[in-house]
Amino acid sequence: MASRRDEKQSETRLHVMRLLAENPEISTRQIAATVGISNGSAYYVLKALVDKGFVKLGNFKKNPRKGQYVYLLTPKGMLEKSKLTRGFIERKRQEYVALKAEIEALEEEAGLSSGAQ
Repeated sequence: MASRRDEKQSETRLHVMRLLAENPEISTRQIAATVGISNGSAYYVLKALVDKGFVKLGNFKKNPRKGQYVYLLTPKGMLEKSKLTRGFIERKRQEYVALKAEIEALEEEAGLSSGAQ
């Protein structure tokens, strides 16, 4: 079973990959602000995705700001994004089932359930 830390890291990677798929020209600063992580963490996540071959890094040829990069998901990256998405959905479904059961138990305890009225 994955730890909460591993799940959080997977969710962060998925969020970053989704952002890159939507906007390959996004900056690390924009990624950090959107995901809710530090600029250093955003850089670290991007570097890890590039190192693993999930993202291809390039720069704009015609852009006067040559330091600006474009991040493209590779086929391997698209497959990883799909796996992360499936895992995320499964975790959220499990959380939903557990939360629904807890709500029903609390409603029963408080006399708010539809059967008690």
